[in-house]
Amino acid sequence: MQYNTQREQLVMPEYGRGVQTMVNMAVQIESREERQRCANTIVKIMSNLLPSTTSKEDDEHRLWNHLARIAHYKLDIDYPVNIVPQEEVQAHPAPLSYPMKSIKRRHYGYLVEQTLNYAKTVEDEEMRRFITESIANQMKQDLFIWNRDSMDNALVAGDIERYSDGKLHLDMSNFTFASVGESALQHAEGKKKKRKK
Repeated sequence: MQYNTQREQLVMPEYGRGVQTMVNMAVQIESREERQRCANTIVKIMSNLLPSTTSKEDDEHRLWNHLARIAHYKLDIDYPVNIVPQEEVQAHPAPLSYPMKSIKRRHYGYLVEQTLNYAKTVEDEEMRRFITESIANQMKQDLFIWNRDSMDNALVAGDIERYSDGKLHLDMSNFTFASVGESALQHAEGKKKKRKK
């Protein structure tokens, strides 16, 4: 008994071993005319195996390219469509470069660090206070995710002063942190509603 693991590996398993065997036989046919006729029949069988997903032209293009691929590009026939070259099919995409950024305070993340640097440059006092409070809420959320035991309001206020070189201050007497899981915007809207009442 011969197991599938001992047989030739299928190039495109979705078409099955029967199609693979037919293609292998078609490659060995000596008469070019007979090879062409056999290839046309195989493509019809392949179209019956896989349902149509796009237009007829696209399906035909896909099937002939699959036939060439299953035959390891050794099937010498007149293809009715342009066949994608083997090198292009087997080419690996270039690896994506990973943006390596130097983050001094990993538990707060890169965006908090960048926002702190931006907030230091804002001249409008009201806007700077709003940005600082938004950063404080985000920092508390980050501490909750990183280590719940270190989630302390005074720690966040101290970190803001320390990381901004003393240029940003969180007025703890007039500021309440958003509850964990609530965005800074939701917190600000909630404060506005309370003031209206």
